[in-house]
Amino acid sequence: MADMGDIREAILAGDRTEATYSALEVPDTYRGVTVHKDEVGLFEGIPSRDKDPRKSLHLDDVPVPELAPGEALVAVMASAINYNTVWTSIFEPVSTFGFLERYGRLSPIAKRHDLPYHVVGSDLAGVVLRTGPGVHLWKPGAEVVAHCLSVELESAEGHGDTMLDPEQRIWGFETNFGGLAELAVVKTNQLMPKPAHLSWEEAASPGLVNSTAYRQLVSRNGAGMKLGDTVLIWGASGGLGSYATQMALAGGATPVCVVSSPEKAEICRAMGAELVIDRTAEGYAFWKDEATQDPSEWKRFGKRIRELTGGKDIDIVFEHPGRETFGASVYVTRKGGTITTCASTSGFMHEYDNRYLWMSLKRIIGSHFANYREAWEANSLVDRGLVHPTLSRTYRMEDVGQAAYDVHRNLHQGKVGVLTLSPEEGLGVSDPEKRARFEREINRFRDV
Repeated sequence: MADMGDIREAILAGDRTEATYSALEVPDTYRGVTVHKDEVGLFEGIPSRDKDPRKSLHLDDVPVPELAPGEALVAVMASAINYNTVWTSIFEPVSTFGFLERYGRLSPIAKRHDLPYHVVGSDLAGVVLRTGPGVHLWKPGAEVVAHCLSVELESAEGHGDTMLDPEQRIWGFETNFGGLAELAVVKTNQLMPKPAHLSWEEAASPGLVNSTAYRQLVSRNGAGMKLGDTVLIWGASGGLGSYATQMALAGGATPVCVVSSPEKAEICRAMGAELVIDRTAEGYAFWKDEATQDPSEWKRFGKRIRELTGGKDIDIVFEHPGRETFGASVYVTRKGGTITTCASTSGFMHEYDNRYLWMSLKRIIGSHFANYREAWEANSLVDRGLVHPTLSRTYRMEDVGQAAYDVHRNLHQGKVGVLTLSPEEGLGVSDPEKRARFEREINRFRDV
C-alpha cells in the first residue's frame, strides 16, 4: 500500500522530473490538522483570550479528495500559522463550518468541502503530485508555494479584480483541504514558483501576509505607496507589519514603526527602519475606558510622529489592530492622506472622529488579501531578495496546537512555521549561492 514516506523520499532525493512524480502512488489517506464540527461549542462562555487552540486542533488521518478540473494535489513540505487558523481553532467570530456548508451548496464539486472536519491552513510550500483535468501550466514535480485566494470566476464582477468575485474565498479558512497537512488541494491559479534560495519552511511563511501587505500598501487597489511617502505601520515587527516595513523601505518610503517592546523595536531597526515608536514604553493609551477615547493621546502621538519625521505628517497608515488604534490612525494621517485597513485584531467596531476625515479629505480603504497578480508580484519580491521571510520559529505538525496558541497569545514575532512532510528545518534550498547573498536578512527573526 502506498504511503507518504515514498513521496517524502522522492522529494528529499531532489528529482523533480514529471515522470517520477506521475509514477508515485498517492495513498488513500493523509495526515492533516483539523477542527471538528461536533466541537463547535467547546469554548462557549470562555473569554476569547482564554480559548486554547491546543484543545481544538487535532492531527487526523483523512481521505484524499478527488481532484476537480483546474486543481492540483500538492505534497506539502511546510506550512505556517496565520491568524485565520487561530480564529478557526477558537470558532470565532463564527464557526468555519458555516463557510463549508455554504460552499458545499454551490455545486457537486464544491460539496466535497462540506465535511464534519475542516483541514485548516492557508500557506504551503511543496511539490505538485497531480493535476486535474484542463491544467497545462503546472506539471507534477514543480516546486511551488500557494497563495490562498480561491475563486470560481463565473461572474463578471471578478474579472477586473478577482478579489471582487462573489465566490471569492480564503483557502484553508473558507474552504477545506488546507495547507497544514501532508497533502493539500488547491486551484492551480493559486500556485507560484517556490524561491530557490529558501528552505521549505521559509518559503511557506510569506504567502498570506506578504500578499496581504502588498495589496494593502503597494497595489493601486490599496494605498498605492510611492517614493517618498511616510508610512505609519502598526505592529511593525509582526506577521503583517514586518512585510509592510520591508516594502516601504524597498520602495523608497519612510516607515514609522509602532511596536510594543524594546525587542520588537530592535527587529525593526535590523530591517533598516530608523523611526520607531515603542508605544508601551511611551505609555500611549488611546482609550480612557471601554467606551471613551482620549483625543489628547491622539495629539500626543501625532506630535511624537512629527518629532521623528522632522515635521512631516503621515501619508499612509497601515492599519490592522482596529478598534484600539483606529481613532488615532485617522487623526494622525495628513490632509488628503490614506488609511488602509485589512483586519481588526483588537475589535471590529471602529470609532473615530469623522471631522478629521471629511474636513481633511482623508480616505479609508478596505483591503482584503490579494488577487493572483498581486500575490505573484509579492512572491517575486521574495524571489528577487527585495523582501525576506520573517520566520521566527518552526514547529512540528504534531505541535501545531502550541504554535497556534503562541500566535493567539502574541508570544511570537514575525511568522511561525510548521513542518509537515519535511523531516527537519533547512531543507529545500536549491540555489545556495543566491542564499549566501541574503543569509543575514533571511535569519533576522530567528529565535527572537
